[in-house]
Amino acid sequence: MPAARVIAVANQKGGVGKTTTAVSVAACLAASERRTLLIDLDPQGNASSALGEVKTTQHVYSALMGECGLGEVVRQTDLEFMGLVPAGPDLVGAEIELVNTEHRERRLALGLAPILDQYEYVVIDCAPSLGILTLNALTAADSILVPLQCEYYALEGLARLLETTDLVRANLNPGLSLEGIVLTMVDQRNNLSRQVEAEVREHFGDRVFQTRIPRNVTLGEAPSHGLPILLYDIHSRGAVAYLQLTEELLARHMADAGQSEGVPDPSITAEPTPPTGDNHE
Repeated sequence: MPAARVIAVANQKGGVGKTTTAVSVAACLAASERRTLLIDLDPQGNASSALGEVKTTQHVYSALMGECGLGEVVRQTDLEFMGLVPAGPDLVGAEIELVNTEHRERRLALGLAPILDQYEYVVIDCAPSLGILTLNALTAADSILVPLQCEYYALEGLARLLETTDLVRANLNPGLSLEGIVLTMVDQRNNLSRQVEAEVREHFGDRVFQTRIPRNVTLGEAPSHGLPILLYDIHSRGAVAYLQLTEELLARHMADAGQSEGVPDPSITAEPTPPTGDNHE
């Protein structure tokens, strides 16, 4: 079996739905019976808590520092086809501790190498910064998925992220590509939201996913129950949107591979209802 496709979900700006996107896409991939590994590389550990992960003695920090293999810290989730590499409190100090570590930018890639053939997809939830942890993710990844909130400063932050991606491609990971940009917290009733979307689509064309993630209060509720949106409320607008986003992502991959089979839909294919002004992380 070919090695997994590694997708880093990254945006140095916080509060754009990055963790929600990482957790939800990973869950949807697993629901479509793709063996999926979610790696929580954010010191805040939100992806871990969103899946109900309790504190353990070994987590991603242990693997990055060479204390154990990455495969040893994988935890099973409520979804049969989905594993989790949780974050822990020690990850806060990793930015400093990794500075003097050999192959500091490649610690995650080196840890992933022995287990890549066990999965079809690896999704990495990056920290909301462009530090050494995010650099590790971009060096290990095949592509970068960028959640982009439809707000005034969105394009400015995106430009900086893409500059960093270019540097990583030039110096550390020549195979890194842009998986795509997903618009989050979209409210079609808002003029600014529509203007930002139009500008992003004009600049990046088909690299912007057609699926948009609406503002939806249910997306914010799911983590407090330790469940991905797919298991918390599969019929919510947020769940439907992420199912459609994942279906679109899989269709792109199959097209790139020259395949023509339909993409299995784990639930429903109904069009999401128009977004409301609900909150969404």
